[in-house]
Amino acid sequence: MSKGEQQHNNVLKRSMKSRHLLMLSLGGVIGTGLFLNVGYTINQAGPGGALIGYLFGGLILYMVMNCLGELAVYMPVTGSFQTYATRFISPSAGFSLGWMYFVGSAATAGVEFTAAGILMQHWFPNVPIWIWCAVFMVLLFTLNALTTKGFAEAEFWFASIKVVAVIAFILIGVAAIFGLIPLADRPTPHLTNLAPTGLFPAGITIIFVTMMNVIFSYQGSELVGIAAGETENPEKNIPRAIRTILFRIIVFYIASIIVLSAIFPSSELGLLESPFVTLMKIAGVPYAAGIMNFVILTAILSVGNSCLYASTRLLWSMSKEGMAPKYFGRLTKNKVPLNALIFTMLFSLLSLLTSVMEADAVFVLLMSIAGISVTISWMGIAMSQLMFRYRYVKGGGNVADLKFKTPLYPLIPIFCIVFCVIILVFLAFDPTQRIGLLYGIGFFVACMLFYKVKLSKVSTITSDKEESLNA
Repeated sequence: MSKGEQQHNNVLKRSMKSRHLLMLSLGGVIGTGLFLNVGYTINQAGPGGALIGYLFGGLILYMVMNCLGELAVYMPVTGSFQTYATRFISPSAGFSLGWMYFVGSAATAGVEFTAAGILMQHWFPNVPIWIWCAVFMVLLFTLNALTTKGFAEAEFWFASIKVVAVIAFILIGVAAIFGLIPLADRPTPHLTNLAPTGLFPAGITIIFVTMMNVIFSYQGSELVGIAAGETENPEKNIPRAIRTILFRIIVFYIASIIVLSAIFPSSELGLLESPFVTLMKIAGVPYAAGIMNFVILTAILSVGNSCLYASTRLLWSMSKEGMAPKYFGRLTKNKVPLNALIFTMLFSLLSLLTSVMEADAVFVLLMSIAGISVTISWMGIAMSQLMFRYRYVKGGGNVADLKFKTPLYPLIPIFCIVFCVIILVFLAFDPTQRIGLLYGIGFFVACMLFYKVKLSKVSTITSDKEESLNA
């Protein structure tokens, strides 16, 4: 086999259509963050704090997605923001950002396995959670080992189920709030729980501490960039996905927060059982609690599926640039990076810690790690776009020629970086998340030092790629 044939056989196929890309990104966000984590955030910050937190997080998400959109349309590659950071910031930054996101995304998969095991307690209360974690790992590994097109099609239908379920929940919740559907254990709530005196039961500053929960919830939107290398017609499909996903995500989250806060006092909303399921129970909808629990389980597995996809593709991309072992870059005959998938799945075994630790403690720990990694990744995306535009214009490029442009440059990327830094700073004041912050920043710095000491001399970033910037 010639060298050219080997290179062709080691390239991912562009088999994702516009509907796949949209639902992959949307499905990556509607999962644990919405069905479990929203209740936890309301419990900690109150209804007002949760609303402000998710709106503020939505603003940051808007900034990140615009920065990512400009980069992904200009250079639609599977490595996405890791490749952009390598090209436009520095190879050490790209290396650190890639491994940081890999750890966070794989940890998120672990969170989803843990959450799925928690939900299975609804039907099988006597079966240990870790057993269900193992079962779902095998299921998702099998799904990811199929062709990319098969994975994308399955994820499209998973995400469609989630969207329909969230809309149905919101409609039932609104009907219950105004007495159209009676609640079994309480009078018609109307909007009494949203009285101004109860909006911020723990004060205002707690909002910044719980922002990591918000960032974790919105994680997955950046899959638009990672999937760009396997998407048909990226110049058309990526901007379409970005414009539609922002509105839908924010509406789903804000509407769900209002419904939950109106029906349940914030002190009732915890972690181990989804408030979505609880509402269905007290609303008396026949079999609705079991059906909703199944839908949430499907949603959680869908997010885990997306996380495995993202981590695997990122690891594959880094192996092509000499930033990960070469065997992670090998593809099967179906164009699946199986070695990278196996390693990602092994890393996700962290979720099996629920066999020796409290499930909710593991959930919060992994959620914190994942949230910190995605916050740093969002900063990397904004910085990459800032540097890309500067170098593009300096090299003689015309901004008008860009197919997708970040508005209000350079304010959008600068504000995005500043807001992310503020969130990380406030984490230092929360004892439960401080250790995750220290580990996260320490890991990022360690990656940069490792690259500079061990890998900088063998970097495979070629000069012809560099010259394509000004082409």
